[in-house]
Amino acid sequence: MDLAGVLLAFILVLVLVISLLSNLLVLLCFIYSTELRKQVPGVFLVNLSFCNLLLTVLNMPFTLLGILRNQPPVGDCICKAVGFLETFLTSNTMLSMAALSIDKWIAVVFPLSYTSKMRYKDALLLMSYSWIHSLTFPLVSLFFSWVDYSNVYASCTLHLGEETERRRFTVFTIVFHATSFMLSLVILCFTYLKVFKVARFHCKRIDIITMQTLVLLVDIHPSVKQRCLNEQKRRRQRATKKISIFIGSFVICFAPYIITRLIELLPFVTINYYWGIVSKCLTYSKAASDPFVYSLLRQQYKKVMINIVNRILKRDLYPSSGYNSSLDTENDYCLHRTC
Repeated sequence: MDLAGVLLAFILVLVLVISLLSNLLVLLCFIYSTELRKQVPGVFLVNLSFCNLLLTVLNMPFTLLGILRNQPPVGDCICKAVGFLETFLTSNTMLSMAALSIDKWIAVVFPLSYTSKMRYKDALLLMSYSWIHSLTFPLVSLFFSWVDYSNVYASCTLHLGEETERRRFTVFTIVFHATSFMLSLVILCFTYLKVFKVARFHCKRIDIITMQTLVLLVDIHPSVKQRCLNEQKRRRQRATKKISIFIGSFVICFAPYIITRLIELLPFVTINYYWGIVSKCLTYSKAASDPFVYSLLRQQYKKVMINIVNRILKRDLYPSSGYNSSLDTENDYCLHRTC
């Protein structure tokens, strides 16, 4: 194996370890915290972390073996099963992210009617659609024997076996990516841009109140005034930063692989081996980044993790108070947090 192959293998191992630990931590937080289990978005987050965890345990190791051996790491039957799971899990994670964005849109744009518009039953219906949708395409690919080992991606995935099937395989691949990647991307852009508009409106309203207060307080110290102006600037940037992370991570991680798979459909195009593996590793990196983007960096999850550590160490650093942890989730949805 050359130096580039060793580097790619090392990157994949790093992604695998981070994804395994972070997704396990998210699931542990849900098991430990009653408040997290009561929240409707938890349905989407558990499904997302569970799919990412399965992808980490069942797919990444086989891709790693494919890179190291430069040949199929398992037999034909196991390879088809692994390819089936990869297609299913990747599609399911995309749709889970779309469902999370819909939940955020309803919570921010329709806060007063959120509890009636997004109930546990509604969340379970969305996840049921996600599973049915995600299962349809790998089942079709198995029926037509379009799942096999691909040397370009060093993994068991969607793969054209016979040239006579190229037309049907091309139509299938385009429809699959259009109804998984493109559909999820459109939903993400629509919902988060709506959230962004509402957030900017409330930020402007807060800025007006802040400026009026500063004008009235003529004796205020310049350093205090500067701190207020700095906080005003950070508040305006916060919504842009969060939404950019949600949409940007989705595009950066999935778009190179999806575009490569679509270009690959052209009979006269040959995909470079290293680029194929790099694009594949980018999709795997989404499984490692999702826990941080959607869960672990939020204040409520930090509080749960601190409680878990304290319980393991058998110490109580934070005596009980009247604080209700569910308020943190409500604050996460309210617009001054989004700002």
